[in-house]
Amino acid sequence: MDAQITIIGAGVVGLAIAEKLSRDFSDLFVIEKHDTFGQETSSRNSEVIHAGIYYPAGSLKARLCVEGKKLLYDYCKRYDVPYVNCGKLIVATTEDELDIIAELKEKAEKNGVTDLEFIGQKRIASLEPNIKALAALFSPSTGVVDSHLLMKRQETNIINNGGQIVYRSEVTGIKKKNRGYEITLTGPDKSEFRFTSRIVINSAGLSSDIISGMAGLSDPYLKIFFCKGEYFRLKPPLNRLLNRLVYPVPHTNLEGIGIHVTIDTAGGVKLAPDVTYLQTNTPDYSVNPSKRDAFYTSARKFLPFLQPDDISPDMSGIRPKIQRPGEPVRDFYIKEESERGLPGFINLIGIESPGLTSSPAIANYVENLIRI
Repeated sequence: MDAQITIIGAGVVGLAIAEKLSRDFSDLFVIEKHDTFGQETSSRNSEVIHAGIYYPAGSLKARLCVEGKKLLYDYCKRYDVPYVNCGKLIVATTEDELDIIAELKEKAEKNGVTDLEFIGQKRIASLEPNIKALAALFSPSTGVVDSHLLMKRQETNIINNGGQIVYRSEVTGIKKKNRGYEITLTGPDKSEFRFTSRIVINSAGLSSDIISGMAGLSDPYLKIFFCKGEYFRLKPPLNRLLNRLVYPVPHTNLEGIGIHVTIDTAGGVKLAPDVTYLQTNTPDYSVNPSKRDAFYTSARKFLPFLQPDDISPDMSGIRPKIQRPGEPVRDFYIKEESERGLPGFINLIGIESPGLTSSPAIANYVENLIRI
């Protein structure tokens, strides 16, 4: 086969790009090494539709999150993808944190987030009577989405548009040719297949630095570091005590945004995620039960009803970070690599949170990078 466009990776971002481009390009392929879509970061996260609060002004994360939020809500309404526009509270539990959430509001407004409210204890009690806080930022436009059904709809639309998704095929080679790239696929039986593609879009998530290296860009600045987050589930019927997302004041360097309350579209409640850099880039999705006390201690600051036995291990996910532990948070890397000798090769590296929210805006951004 020969393709105009090949997208490597069928996570939520790769699928969003493929769905967008398949409307205009007939010879489009999505290559995915797993049996189906979204088997890594896209299916192991909090499923939050973020407002765009935390990110530096002018960054791609800020811009694409704010744009993507509206696009994602519109998409869910159009295609009946389950979502809940539940809202979020970022709670200050000490006097020292009051100034921090005020600064956070200013930062968000610079990003174009104009609906945040600074609220006191009386309003907090009316929204979430079972939490404890001195004050909070209320984000009414934050929500959650069923990421599996979102990706299922994207997959359906890609196929209906004439695109093809090739599962159980791993990209094991990329070679630049005169007019595009020769891609080598290896199947589950170790057989190899080669084809050419004018445009290659690297949306391989946890493997995106490896794919970039195959094409000839082994850049240590773009090395992926596996960062694990574990989740504990709040046992029923205590989930009924909470109706919104509840977040603490975020870490200073945004390595993580703290153990928080996240809900899902079915009404389940989880506490999550923590931040643990793995020693090697080998996926480890185990959940350590001994972390229960740390989760309890963190969440108890704003959930006064919580007892240690109220939470149990649930799941984990891995973020593809491009900063080392303790380093300042980096922006999304999304670039067409003509300047480095690879015309038509588009890299998406370090697409962690808010990647889900940003995905439809990322698709638009990538579309504008394509030249055929």
